[in-house]
Amino acid sequence: MRTFLSSTTGMLVIGAVLLAVAAVLPLLNLSLPGILPGPTYTPGALSMLAYAFLISALALSYHLIFGIGGMLSFGHAMFFSAGAYGLGIALNLLAPTAIPEAAVFVLAIVATLVVALVAGNLVGALALRVTGISFAMVTLAFAQAVNVMLRRDTGGLTGGEEGVTLEVAVVPDLLIGVQNARNVYWLALGILVLVYLACVWIEKSRLGHVVVASRENELRVTVLGLRPYTVRLFIFGAGAVFAAVAGMGFLLLQSTVTPRISTADFTLTLLVIVVLGGVGYRWGAIIGGILYTLLDQRLASLASASWIAELPAVLRIPLSEPLFLLGMLFVLVVMFAPGGIVGLTQRVTRRRDTATERPEALTDART
Repeated sequence: MRTFLSSTTGMLVIGAVLLAVAAVLPLLNLSLPGILPGPTYTPGALSMLAYAFLISALALSYHLIFGIGGMLSFGHAMFFSAGAYGLGIALNLLAPTAIPEAAVFVLAIVATLVVALVAGNLVGALALRVTGISFAMVTLAFAQAVNVMLRRDTGGLTGGEEGVTLEVAVVPDLLIGVQNARNVYWLALGILVLVYLACVWIEKSRLGHVVVASRENELRVTVLGLRPYTVRLFIFGAGAVFAAVAGMGFLLLQSTVTPRISTADFTLTLLVIVVLGGVGYRWGAIIGGILYTLLDQRLASLASASWIAELPAVLRIPLSEPLFLLGMLFVLVVMFAPGGIVGLTQRVTRRRDTATERPEALTDART
């Protein structure tokens, strides 16, 4: 018990320190060669970190569905795209009206959240009538349908392959322009913290305990008079809304959105991120999201390095492909750290605590 309390307190302290460091990072002049494209106060570095935070928030929403609820979804990216496309379309539709600009921005956000909530509950209500691989296939079918609609410029609203561009005229000035990169960075950090706290609240609530119990033994939960379908639907809908929030932040960061973010491949990327960080761990989703994003952005530079070009063809060809390097990292984690990065660190910590407690136990016994 004492070890559990100390580890929980330690994680809270570490989390608070990391949050404080992340908050002041735009005000510092730190250089991380090979990781960030420039000092931490530059727009390029801040944009990369903001993107990593948003992907981590999206991974947290997937962690809620897959890691906690045990629902393997192949269509989670459609809710991310619903947030990005929904905000962009709402702003474009409301911008020509006589509504004040600040009110337009708020109304567009509220409308997007409502659409994400309705879509999440609609898809969940249908998909949760089956389980296992059938559930995954139903979510995949919905995701493919959404992707086709976005690519075909349905209703003349989605822009086809070119996507939707942010209507900057009705967006607050502090979120527009390179000079405001630090504000967008802080917004992305705020979204990550908000989604994290929401996930903590859900997991610690009675509802969270019920959905975990349903994942482990649905029959026993049903016998106790509870409804696994209802709690899973709530978790699925909450994950959809959190993904949409990350999608809105993505549009504000990139100023444009294309159908690529709605593909099943993007959902598989989320699955890789969650497995890489550790299935079932909130910190795993965050660490996996940040690590994957930084590797995805920087491995291209590594693959084109001069020293790789000088290697024999048998080594140069695979090492010059960033996807190969990411795939090998994923394979290594699955083979040697099945619990992901966070799971590995917890096992090491648990072994160290056990080794420390044994001498104390022997001393107490002798006394």
